[in-house]
Amino acid sequence: MKAIEVTGKIDSQGNLILDEPIQGTTYPHQVRVIVLVPEQVEEDDPDDTPVEEIKASLRRALQQAKAGQRLPLSEMWEGIDAE
Repeated sequence: MKAIEVTGKIDSQGNLILDEPIQGTTYPHQVRVIVLVPEQVEEDDPDDTPVEEIKASLRRALQQAKAGQRLPLSEMWEGIDAE
């Protein structure tokens, strides 16, 4: 047997819906499906900043640096609670 790993969801009627079609192959015969589900839904990490927000922050920082808007090194750690 050949294994193909894909992701998807199971709808309210119990149908498996793949995130993307399986490309390049057709199987006219029956296939076996093994569904792996997490034991519990992982909660979002409150410290996990979205990628788009990080990119926007980096763009702003680069623009500020190019414009000469800089903080002295002695002020950089003010207000940061480092434990």
